[in-house]
Amino acid sequence: MFIHRLTAFEVPVALRSEVRHASHTRTENSTLLVRCVMNDGSVGWGEGLPRAYVTGETIETAWQHLTRTNFARFREQHFCSATELASSIDRFPLHPIESVHENPPRECFGNSARCALELAVLDAACRCEGISIGELIHSLPESRGLAISRDNVFYSGVITSLSPRRQFISALKMRLFAFRQVKIKVGTPGISDRDCVARIRRIVGPRVDLRLDANEAWNCDDVTNRLAPLIPFGPSSIEQPVAHRDVSGLAQVRKELSIPIMLDESLCCEQDAFRAIEGGWCDAFNIRLSKCGGLVRSIRLAAIAQSAGLNFQLGCQVGETGILSAAGRHFACNLSGLQFLEGSYDRFLVRDRLTTQDVTFLYRGRGPRITGPGLGVDVDECRIRELAVRQTDLIAPPNIR
Repeated sequence: MFIHRLTAFEVPVALRSEVRHASHTRTENSTLLVRCVMNDGSVGWGEGLPRAYVTGETIETAWQHLTRTNFARFREQHFCSATELASSIDRFPLHPIESVHENPPRECFGNSARCALELAVLDAACRCEGISIGELIHSLPESRGLAISRDNVFYSGVITSLSPRRQFISALKMRLFAFRQVKIKVGTPGISDRDCVARIRRIVGPRVDLRLDANEAWNCDDVTNRLAPLIPFGPSSIEQPVAHRDVSGLAQVRKELSIPIMLDESLCCEQDAFRAIEGGWCDAFNIRLSKCGGLVRSIRLAAIAQSAGLNFQLGCQVGETGILSAAGRHFACNLSGLQFLEGSYDRFLVRDRLTTQDVTFLYRGRGPRITGPGLGVDVDECRIRELAVRQTDLIAPPNIR
């Protein structure tokens, strides 16, 4: 098999409602999509969501990473299997560009572009080979010792920074939908964290696992004091309480806290993972496919966490379409050790999910295994081309180069 054509699209994707947390307020995404066509005509799609406040990327830098990269070596290079292609695309270097957000940029700069590229190529290659992404995961050396098969997984509910009335309504929905786990966004100015957590705990009941996410809102000196009034409500963890620049201070904070610390914005690549383990900064990783550079690199981070005795969850970017939701479902259904799972909010959050199949979680947050070749979802290419604000061929067939 070989790659016949590779095309990038920038597509604005509107959200159904505003999503607010301590780091950002969002009403839409500038989504990066990549379409891959193999020599047999198999078509695959990938998605990346750049986040300047996480990895330093914008849609513009992600676009430059792809359009300035020379893909000549992939043009009609033959591969024996999707597994071989996965290894090759993982090692493939993107063109270096300067980040306007960080100097020097972190090692994760370019991860959203890499994720979109990798998923598109693997989706197409798996369709060409007649296997699912789940089957591919089982064949990857990175998943050795982690690979399992689940027919169902269960997603967490998430309550973002809202007014008391909207907090009440969201918590009531979580209870009626029978979620087992709920994450609460805390640390937003003008909102009482104690009142918020107390209100949500009262509504969802004592058996629901509640965890907190501060999205870098605090500093190391006040984390313990900020969490003290919230501890009586039984949170199971606190996610990214401080900004990435202050993350080393969490080694001392961990000694003062009675609940585990999970890294998110400070956990985007292998280098982040090894620094966190060596420094004793956390108890768990929040892995997100777009943030962490795609499927293969995310699996590698899960393996690193497991070998270090840390927990990990699969998170998501706000506003993922059915493409990333499907990829996340394959990750969750085929890897062991997953503590929490987020994502598949498609129908509830995204106006244009872009896939024919609805990948939204079901009652109790249940997400059934996706079958079929590749990602197992069909993409509405006509809608993508209608919405796209720009597109370009990265690899073009010989007759149109």
